[in-house]
Amino acid sequence: MSLPAVPAAESPAGSAAGLLPVEPARDPYHVYLDSLTSPESRRTMRGCLDRLAKLLTGDENATGAGQPWHLLRYEHTVRIRTMLTDQGWSAAYVNKHLVALRRVLKEAWRLGQTTAEDFARAADLAPVRQSRLPTGHHVPPEVVGAALAACDDSPAGVRDAALIAVLYSTGCRRAELGGLELPDYDPGARSLRVRGKRDKERLVYLTTDAIGLVERWLAVRGNAPGALFSPISKAGRVRVRDGRPVGLTGQGIADILARRFGAAGAARRTAHDFRRTFIGELLDAGVDLATAQALVGHSSPATTARYDRRPERTRREAVDRLRLPAPRPLA
Repeated sequence: MSLPAVPAAESPAGSAAGLLPVEPARDPYHVYLDSLTSPESRRTMRGCLDRLAKLLTGDENATGAGQPWHLLRYEHTVRIRTMLTDQGWSAAYVNKHLVALRRVLKEAWRLGQTTAEDFARAADLAPVRQSRLPTGHHVPPEVVGAALAACDDSPAGVRDAALIAVLYSTGCRRAELGGLELPDYDPGARSLRVRGKRDKERLVYLTTDAIGLVERWLAVRGNAPGALFSPISKAGRVRVRDGRPVGLTGQGIADILARRFGAAGAARRTAHDFRRTFIGELLDAGVDLATAQALVGHSSPATTARYDRRPERTRREAVDRLRLPAPRPLA
């Protein structure tokens, strides 16, 4: 399927079909990405729109820039939804692409490139429904301890131990951890001010052990304003830009975890594994769902409830009551 061929007379912008040389200031692709508040969101949604462009044009080098998004109509977007589900992707992954599609269509309408009626029809797509267990693996305390033991006394080792402790204590997302700045840390309240999705702020809290490791890292980092966790140069210095420590990227955090868990002889763990573990431990300890939801920054309690391990344990214990009969031939 290629992007829709609509005669120039039918196009709100009066332009021909195919790839259109749209100026960035008038390109819904660029306008939408510029409206996102975090670099992580921009990277994610850029990837979604670029994959949509590749899927629609059949060109592996295509991007979402300059595409005639304003020409898409309801019959096109319904077909796009089907094409996405046919990829074998998870419902969450497909729906993320549909969100990007709706938003770029909305920017085309805001820019006056399509009518409100055409936009409303094209964006009227039901989300893909699917029931799956949450991704990720539990991180046992002994595995966390082994990873902490793998952190040496070098500046990078001190930083990595603090980073692992914060992940285990808060269940923060990678982007949230990378976005933390020094003023977000309040040692007296044992709290961190976290900016989550859609720029929503929340407070998370650290254990006393985690505070000790963070304070040890700050003795290395110094008290200059800037990112709380920063890359370390080969010379053991905190990387700065304009005198301010720069933040770790999501990939940088993933690489740190892979290196430390690998050095500990443990299976690879991700920041989302820590997040799943944190939620599960809270609910196991009897913390109510609303509090757990607030601590991890979920917009819906249903999302938090998916991480509840108690029903799973109850079902397993029910099966444990059964006894397989001893082998015995029939008379």
